[in-house]
Amino acid sequence: MLVVVFSLKGSPGVTTLALALAARWPEGPQPIVVECDPAGGDLVARYRLEQAPGLVSLAAAGRRSSDPGLLQQHTQELPGGLRVVVGPVGAEQARATLVELAQQQTSAMRAAADTPDTVVIADCGRVDPDSPAMSIIRSADAMLLVTRARDDQLAHVSGKLRSVARWGRRPGLVVVGEGYPTSEIERALGVNVMGRIPHEDKDAAALAGRPGRGRSPAKSSLGRAAARIAAQLVSQYAEPSPTTAHMPRLASPGPSSDEPTFAADNESGARL
Repeated sequence: MLVVVFSLKGSPGVTTLALALAARWPEGPQPIVVECDPAGGDLVARYRLEQAPGLVSLAAAGRRSSDPGLLQQHTQELPGGLRVVVGPVGAEQARATLVELAQQQTSAMRAAADTPDTVVIADCGRVDPDSPAMSIIRSADAMLLVTRARDDQLAHVSGKLRSVARWGRRPGLVVVGEGYPTSEIERALGVNVMGRIPHEDKDAAALAGRPGRGRSPAKSSLGRAAARIAAQLVSQYAEPSPTTAHMPRLASPGPSSDEPTFAADNESGARL
């Protein structure tokens, strides 16, 4: 299973959510977090890791092999045991590496995700239609759009929901931190919020196994929220993939209101 996590504006906590999902994934397949952020990765600096092995070495190896076990060979381990593929720190190298991966006929991420014992969670950072991470997003089994519950980010999301819904299968909206109530966001955007996670830096550190920094994953509100989202993803993945014709629709006015979008029908025309 390949899950992509991304935002459309700002830094609402995409990397934190990706790590939290991996830490609280239900028993079974082993999650691997892959940094695919075109702006450059954070994990090397955040956890004082080496730059290799990582995404660059994975892209190089992928020119010669599409072995499903290739992804695991380019991971590093965080203190809590999570396996991660670190991205380059610099944006230029990160973008070039993602372009290289996009040109490979079968990516190592997709090959690993197609095996029953691996879940790949791709942290794609902030994206737009021209992002070099778009090929990863389009090949995903599920995608999570992350936003803060504030005017600027929600307005940005509102204007792009229909476009994003066409990027891949099983799109979901995750809201981070304080701001507008979930019910108000759902009414205004005409979608269901898949989950809401708190913005808690200390708990995020604990999820990655940094001792003495916040509550354990099982006890933190961040960990519990991530576990609920992960369980939903597993449940949805077990169901047949929705086709465009059967995807739920956005109930906002205008000539494009019959296009597919994120979640359930909602007739409210509320505005944020």
